[in-house]
Amino acid sequence: MDEYSPVFPIQAAADLAGMHPQTLRQYDRLGLVSPTRTPGQSRRYSLRDVARLKEVARLSGEGLNLEGIRRILDLENQVLALAQRVRELEAALADELLNRPGRRVFAAGSEGEVVTVRSGTRIKRSHAVVLWSPRGK
Repeated sequence: MDEYSPVFPIQAAADLAGMHPQTLRQYDRLGLVSPTRTPGQSRRYSLRDVARLKEVARLSGEGLNLEGIRRILDLENQVLALAQRVRELEAALADELLNRPGRRVFAAGSEGEVVTVRSGTRIKRSHAVVLWSPRGK
């Protein structure tokens, strides 16, 4: 069972959200919260649905109307979907860069800086002797 498992009947979900069951039916009609339906067409709410009901109540308490709340929830869902897509694209890009022939490797340069080199290339090393002394001596 996870937060998306539809396990709560309408009365239990209403109790958990601190609402009347008729309010949940209205929110379902408006599309604010869409519970899963059983084969007998009764509503089953998940923990995620209950959290969304509480969010609707919070936003309503702040003075937003139901259409404004619906819009906010839709935008939040879009943000979550876009963030997931960005993660997928970043992973695909990382895989592509790692699997591409001639991929780049990073090494330390003579001055300590990061240097990009092609795979299979060796960096020329300096054999110069450098003397170090503390400042002021």
